[in-house]
Amino acid sequence: GRVSRAAYFLGGLLVAIIQAFPLYRFTLVPEGSAESNMWSFIFFIAFIASLWSNIALAVKRLHDLDKPGIAALILFVPVVSIVAFLVLCLFPGQPGPNRYGRRTNEPAESKR
Repeated sequence: GRVSRAAYFLGGLLVAIIQAFPLYRFTLVPEGSAESNMWSFIFFIAFIASLWSNIALAVKRLHDLDKPGIAALILFVPVVSIVAFLVLCLFPGQPGPNRYGRRTNEPAESKR
């Protein structure tokens, strides 16, 4: 399947917000306290849970650019990941259908 630039960006933003809340709460509590440990654990769980959706979004976005999904691994390389994220957000997808399917905003073919 494929995902548009807007869907990729909004999905990534949602994941960032979900991860930011426990991280923010962690910064408000005294270091080494039980509450600090709890928020640290909650952040870890949120990160692990969101990892799958981040990878899936990146793979589908790469498919929209007619690139193989394995290229999503570059998002795990520090510094390079920033450039890759910008490419995925800014470059338009391939117009029309490609080997990964039709565009997400393309109307379905009617059968008459």
